[in-house]
Amino acid sequence: MPARQDQLLEALQESHGPALFRFVAHMTHDTNFAEDVVQEALLRAWRRPEVLVLSDDSARAWLFTVARNLVIDDRRSARYRREIFTEVMPDSSGPDETNLALDAWILSDALSALSDHHRKAVVAAYYLGQSVTEISRQEGVPEGTIKSRLHFALLALRLTLQEKGAIQ
Repeated sequence: MPARQDQLLEALQESHGPALFRFVAHMTHDTNFAEDVVQEALLRAWRRPEVLVLSDDSARAWLFTVARNLVIDDRRSARYRREIFTEVMPDSSGPDETNLALDAWILSDALSALSDHHRKAVVAAYYLGQSVTEISRQEGVPEGTIKSRLHFALLALRLTLQEKGAIQ
């Protein structure tokens, strides 16, 4: 490139580059893309030496038109239509709780298969955290009966869960 052409391009960039950048950034809301568009518009001016010798207003109008067309072409492109722009990253996925839900469902089904006395004893002891003494007072039966109910309820639960394939 001749020295004069270098100087003309440099003068064009200094004179119109910042305004052109603001124009494109305002249109696209993307500073990285705006920088690329300004660079491409100046590159096209360099490839067309006749633009470099236009009057200041005409060169400015040419640059802004080229930049506007570059933005429009990009927005019409398939690449742009398929991209999703967002300022916020999507939430990261949490742990998979499907197995917990299935386990709760299977256990609930197994508990419903127990007799009322056995189910009340298991729920009171293992879900409500009550002691054997508290359960026996609440049910009005001896502690030994509650211990027996818990023992046989757990055996029945184990058998039901094995039949369902939930445990080995």
